Amino acid sequence: MAARGARAAVGVAGNRAAPTRLAGGARKSSGSFRKGLSESGYIEGQNLAIEFRWAHNDADRLPELAADLVRRRVTLIAAPFSMPAALAAKSATTTIPIVFSAAGDPVQTGLVANLNRPGGNVTGITDFGVALAAKRLELLHELLPSAARFAVLVNPGVSASIELLIREVQAAATVIGRQVEVLTAGNSHEIDAAFASLLQRRADALMVSPQALFLSRRAQILTQTARHAVPAMYPDREFVEAGGLMSYGSNTFDRERQAGLYAGRVLKGEKPSDLPIMRATKFELVINLQTAKVQGLDIPATVLARADEVIE
Repeated sequence: MAARGARAAVGVAGNRAAPTRLAGGARKSSGSFRKGLSESGYIEGQNLAIEFRWAHNDADRLPELAADLVRRRVTLIAAPFSMPAALAAKSATTTIPIVFSAAGDPVQTGLVANLNRPGGNVTGITDFGVALAAKRLELLHELLPSAARFAVLVNPGVSASIELLIREVQAAATVIGRQVEVLTAGNSHEIDAAFASLLQRRADALMVSPQALFLSRRAQILTQTARHAVPAMYPDREFVEAGGLMSYGSNTFDRERQAGLYAGRVLKGEKPSDLPIMRATKFELVINLQTAKVQGLDIPATVLARADEVIE
């Protein structure tokens, strides 16, 4: 447990809007991060203070938010929801410990030098979301074996690994003899334009990349996919719970809890440079059968058998 009387200050920087509050006052994702901290002996309001800074999907604000946390001399900066937030924090300080949780390759993006010995003041957990792109395309192809053209929606402005994701998807499409159309969107208006382009290019299905903008605009994306009956694969179960067709990705709540546990270890004195980058271990395929029925899709038995959860 944390020492009595010790009060740590954790600054949390995120690219998205503040997480949705649930019944009872808990917050999704940030609640999981708090849980990890509490399991380490750090409880908000007792021996821990948390200051949140949200960029509301304006990545240009992240350096300013990170700099503000540095000025406030927080004990640790956490970026449990976004790789761009972690990169902004790293640019703002070389001395305050940083713990991140994000999709993507932290070495390829320049966040850390090495997965086993990160060096510097940064450590955390990743699901290597880019590497999951091929798996998501494979599942879409299994769902729609006759589909000839797939589209992938990306936000090119905030992720250093987005080019790698596109290459992964295109390589996977080549293996199965299919085409991939890359659709870009950096704001709400461009998301609508991307769907117009999807229809013009006659893509048979859509894959949404794991980026904060799309999670925050999931209602808009789900409205568009429903309106045009576009089968879509999402990176996070939150889309499917809200009416999306299917998702494949790491269990977000477990990942954020692990980030909280790591933050607790750093607060107790361990050095980020000595803590290896953790890999997410829990992955899940979630399918919404109601949405499949509305879109007139029959989910193959082979896909259903692989699902970790089926929403009926």
